[in-house]
Amino acid sequence: MKRWIALALVAAVLGGIIYYNKVLHPAPGAAGGGPGGGGKGGGDGKGGPGGKGGPGGGAPASVNGFVVVSQQLREDIVSGGSLLAAEQVDIYPEISARITQLNIQEGHAVTKGALLVKLFDADLRAQLLKLQAQADNAKRTEERNKQLLERGGISQQEYDIVTTNLRSSLADIELVKANLQRTEIHAPFSGVIGLRNVSNGAVVSPNTLIARLQQISSLKLDFSIPEKYGQAVHNGSQISFNVDGVSEPSQGVVYAIEPGVEEQTRNLKIRARVNNASAKFRPGAFARVTLTVQNNNSLVVPTQAVIPQTRTNQVIVVKNGKAQFKDVKTGLRTEGVIQILSGLSVGDTVATTGLLFLKPDAPVKIGKVITVSGTPKVAIK
Repeated sequence: MKRWIALALVAAVLGGIIYYNKVLHPAPGAAGGGPGGGGKGGGDGKGGPGGKGGPGGGAPASVNGFVVVSQQLREDIVSGGSLLAAEQVDIYPEISARITQLNIQEGHAVTKGALLVKLFDADLRAQLLKLQAQADNAKRTEERNKQLLERGGISQQEYDIVTTNLRSSLADIELVKANLQRTEIHAPFSGVIGLRNVSNGAVVSPNTLIARLQQISSLKLDFSIPEKYGQAVHNGSQISFNVDGVSEPSQGVVYAIEPGVEEQTRNLKIRARVNNASAKFRPGAFARVTLTVQNNNSLVVPTQAVIPQTRTNQVIVVKNGKAQFKDVKTGLRTEGVIQILSGLSVGDTVATTGLLFLKPDAPVKIGKVITVSGTPKVAIK
């Protein structure tokens, strides 16, 4: 029963709407008997086809316009990078021996050439004394045999044997001296010594990591960019980067570029130098790098003024009160504007509203002119 009542109410409402539209409030032109009739709704009436207010009338469409200007457009590449020590070396001993002197203060600066580690060398020094005594004896023997050779007391062959023994003794001395140098580890450059992994008196081998030495007064910053931007960066290019814990952005200078492109990523590896005299950065930190690859004047239009097509893009130029559709070649795209590479000139007025309702050569009236301020930027990540 309730279902039939609901259906009856719906039918009554629909009937009321139809009665109101058809009888009480008929559409304009209905009283005249159709288009072109003699009544008010004919072709000469204000509301019928061909009248001032209908489609196809002569009144121009009102749209907003934008005057094409040359504006500074900047393109930034944003990439992740890593801060590295300018110089870094892991300190390993060259021989197996016991540490007799350990001059490492963890976290402190050391100067180039400073003695860091001294290993046991008593056996080598004793061997050196023995070889030096043998060399002195060989030297005296060589001097005596030289005099005998001059007098004809010995043959040249006998003298050659003596000189060979002397040279062999001297070579043995140099070998022991080289082994003695391996018992001392000196700082190869000035830097900061890290945490040590051994203690004084420990027996170490060439596989034992003693500590790490890093030069952090200046740092290296490694990052990569897509290969297509390779021509836009060169030695001396400025970069900006941010590091967690440092509020303000910092600057660096590119000083090396990898000659080849990485095959897996098709990226180009770049290295910049960063001043770290204040030691506010630490090696290994992640850096968000911003590199400007373009910063020049370009023609721009608002993004809403470009009509995407299948194979090209178009804009509507308003000229002499008419709409002209022009193909354009676009470049960089920012949040508010699009770079125009070809198809427009400075001073052209393009429509930014009503684009879907305009047709070629349709009359157009510019109701409002919009502008774009500031320096548009586009960031490539």
